[in-house]
Amino acid sequence: MKLIQSIKQKIGEDEDAAEKPRPAAPGRAKVAETGFPTLPKLRDEPASERPELFRQKLQACCIIYDFSSETNLKSKESKRQSLLEMVEFVNSSRAAFQESLIPEIVKMVGCNIFRALPSKDRSFVCLGDDEEEPTLEKAWPHLQIVYEFFLRFVVSNEIDPKVAKASLNADFVAQMMELFDSDDPRERDYVKTILHRIYGKFMTLRSFIRRAIQQTFYKVMYESDAYNGVGELLEIMGSIINGFALPLKEEHKDFLVRALIPLHKLKFLAGFHQQLSYCMSQYVTKDPRLALVIVSAMLRYWPTTITSKQVLFLNELEELLELTKPPEFVQMQEPLIQRIAQCIMCPHFQVAERTLFLWNNDYIVRLITSSRKVLFPAIIGALYTNSKLHWSSAVHGLTFNVLKLLMEADPQLFDECSANHKEMYDELEEQTALREHRWATLQDLHDRKAIKTA
Repeated sequence: MKLIQSIKQKIGEDEDAAEKPRPAAPGRAKVAETGFPTLPKLRDEPASERPELFRQKLQACCIIYDFSSETNLKSKESKRQSLLEMVEFVNSSRAAFQESLIPEIVKMVGCNIFRALPSKDRSFVCLGDDEEEPTLEKAWPHLQIVYEFFLRFVVSNEIDPKVAKASLNADFVAQMMELFDSDDPRERDYVKTILHRIYGKFMTLRSFIRRAIQQTFYKVMYESDAYNGVGELLEIMGSIINGFALPLKEEHKDFLVRALIPLHKLKFLAGFHQQLSYCMSQYVTKDPRLALVIVSAMLRYWPTTITSKQVLFLNELEELLELTKPPEFVQMQEPLIQRIAQCIMCPHFQVAERTLFLWNNDYIVRLITSSRKVLFPAIIGALYTNSKLHWSSAVHGLTFNVLKLLMEADPQLFDECSANHKEMYDELEEQTALREHRWATLQDLHDRKAIKTA
């Protein structure tokens, strides 16, 4: 009863928060124009007759109403009450999910949740942290209860996966995958939870679900400008990766390389970067050798103009380097340190600061120090350039702190790198002065010629 009351209370809040009605999505089940059937309460009937009445209520709840209009209000409320009653019934009765009722249950759920989602204007994709308000589903007063009912069906110990797989099959899961693009975050959260439960319970569907997620990521990367459910799908994948057996299968490594790593290229990375970073960390935890594959790909995909994405990359890079073993670090160190040096000299203070914060991580400092003869020259050169040219006082303070750490790590090497940098800087100054002198001479000659011609 507490569950039913909480659902009723939640629905009441959602109805108050819902937006103005919008046109019904095309392709949905036929909208009813008649009233909802009047059926007795389940609790008022004898126990022997409840399964048949439950079947009738499942069939009645297949009726779909148009929530974009104010018509059939009484029938809509009757259907909602019937759905609440069925949730209460399955919570209190072990006979609710009989084998003969499973096809009716799956059919009722499908009739209500499977629909064509409304088209969205995706001509503009937000690259920052600010996001538009989500479009709430007008049919949510019914949909939420249907999802709650379906969740209890999936997790019920009374359901035998071998029996239920005839109805809850790959076709059903494929249609569920489409719902991850729903604008309503409440719906996406339910779909995520239910699909994750299906993956855990229905062993025969696991391979199909992974392939379906992979195909969805391909669609996002190569066909869509935006997609709502990438974060939710990555949450599922994070849990799946955590359960992979060792050693990792080639199939799982292929999923990483082909479907997960390329997601870093998407324009709306900020919307799901936390979940993606978690998946990357899980892979490296399973197999530390994959750190080289992931970091090398990130260096290829490194954003050059969007500073907010650069900060995200730096956050993820630090997490991955914490899990990287010295042999893999040695293989990636030179291109990695070149990228770090460029980020140190970035005019955007957030990028420069976040890069310099890497030296607050003791493990990363030890990795860099272990290859200091190769890495210190590029780092020290970037730091000296920052100290002379960067406009931010905060970046100056961090720069001098890192210079001090490098000097304490190896004073002799630091002095050599400093002398080499000074020599290179002096040569560059001379070349710049000579070039400016030559341009000034050419300009003077041009001016004299113009005077004579005049």
